[in-house]
Amino acid sequence: MKASNIVLGIVGGLAAGAVLGILFAPDKGSNTRKKIAKKSSDLKDNVKDSFNDFISNVEDKYKDLTSKASETVDDLSDNIEKMNKELKR
Repeated sequence: MKASNIVLGIVGGLAAGAVLGILFAPDKGSNTRKKIAKKSSDLKDNVKDSFNDFISNVEDKYKDLTSKASETVDDLSDNIEKMNKELKR
C-alpha cells in the first residue's frame, strides 16, 4: 500500500471522528458550526503540511536517484573509454 494512501486514510478517519464527536456533543448549533469550521481548518492545514512533506520527500528521492544515475553513467562512460584505449593498444 502506498504511503500517500495510508496518510490519506488516517487523516480521513481523524476528520470523520472529529466531526462525529462534535455533532453528537450537546452544544448550541452556532457553537457546533464554529467547532466544525475550526476542525476543518485544522484538518486542511494538517493535510497541506503532510502533502508538502510528502512532495519534499519525493523531490529529495528524485534528486538522489538522478544523482546516482548520473554517477553511474559517468562511471560507465569512463569504463568504456578505458576499454577502448586497452583495445587500441
